[in-house]
Amino acid sequence: MPTVSRAPLSARYLSFTEREEIAILHAQGASGRAIARMLGRAPATISREVRRNAATRGGTLEYRATTAQWHADRRARRPKVAKLASNEQLQGYVQERLSGAVVRPDGVAVVGPDVRWIGRRHGRRQHRRWAQAWSPEQISNRLKVDFPDDPSMRISHEAIYQALYVQGRGALRRELTACLRTGRALRVPRARSRGRGKHFVSPEIMISERPDEADDRAVPGHWEGDLILGLDSSAIGTLVERTTRFTMLLHLPRMDGHGQQPRVKNGPPMAGHGAAAVRDAIAASITTLPEQLRRSLVWDQGAEMAQHAQLRIETGLPIYFCDPHSPWQRGSNENTNGLLRQYFPKGTDLSKHSADDLAAVALALNTRPRKSLGWKTPAEALDEHLLSAEQGGVATIP
Repeated sequence: MPTVSRAPLSARYLSFTEREEIAILHAQGASGRAIARMLGRAPATISREVRRNAATRGGTLEYRATTAQWHADRRARRPKVAKLASNEQLQGYVQERLSGAVVRPDGVAVVGPDVRWIGRRHGRRQHRRWAQAWSPEQISNRLKVDFPDDPSMRISHEAIYQALYVQGRGALRRELTACLRTGRALRVPRARSRGRGKHFVSPEIMISERPDEADDRAVPGHWEGDLILGLDSSAIGTLVERTTRFTMLLHLPRMDGHGQQPRVKNGPPMAGHGAAAVRDAIAASITTLPEQLRRSLVWDQGAEMAQHAQLRIETGLPIYFCDPHSPWQRGSNENTNGLLRQYFPKGTDLSKHSADDLAAVALALNTRPRKSLGWKTPAEALDEHLLSAEQGGVATIP
């Protein structure tokens, strides 16, 4: 038998000394839980060690420390041959579920769009390759259904991802990443997907802290805001009042020199919708309103609101932020942005529209009757509230 190493790789692995203790106690008839208590290990660690690393040459499962250590060292050797590379049947199954052709009900394959692999993620609004496109998790769990009695036809979803993304584990071609749901050519680290909230957003200004009166839309003055983007990073700001659906559009012209001179590192965005530009545009619009219509503003966690604290100081307007990836928390604003796309379609240059153009579009929306307002227009609903406030009453918006 080859020599065995006496020192473990780290404390999380059993050492040769611990394996000697396990062998002695096991021969004395001690239970797995009793051995685990004596060694300060989990009972599952002991039972797995005795089951996996026992000596079998004598025809029985007899646990010996030297044999167990030899088995552990053999398993720890790297690099290992990937399971998909050594099992052609398993590799074919996985590849067929990932990239197999889409077929019609009569069994005829449908080719789909002709998409060339370019080594990176597909662009926006581009055709994608048609395939069966099972996820690695679906493939991994379906193997147990299709091959219930074949232990060799087992693989974890993580092993499939590594075969696609990790160089040197390439049992699967890299271009098959285009068949994954995301289509990413590079894997996004798990740490990057956590904590995506911006550094300028604290728990005290999250939407959960917004006054309860904003939720039932009974009191006007609570606003929702966002940017709609166009060609070459052009943008228009939108503000929508939750109760009356009254809309204001923010003109965000490009800065002088856009497209003509290189951008200054850490300088203001030349496209015109940086934090300072958005702050000034909101302040200029919101301060034209009476104080009772400046109760709160909700925005998503975009970098354009990094100067929200200064905006609150200048206008007295409390500002709150939605949770990441939760556009439904600004439902009125999202709906209005959809209406605005009739005037400002995606993929067009929004910087060509002047402030007067935006005022005209806002007027068109504010004089359009709404079912949610009992077929009143947003302008009429807002005027009704202001008139009632002047007379000391309370406006009721249906």
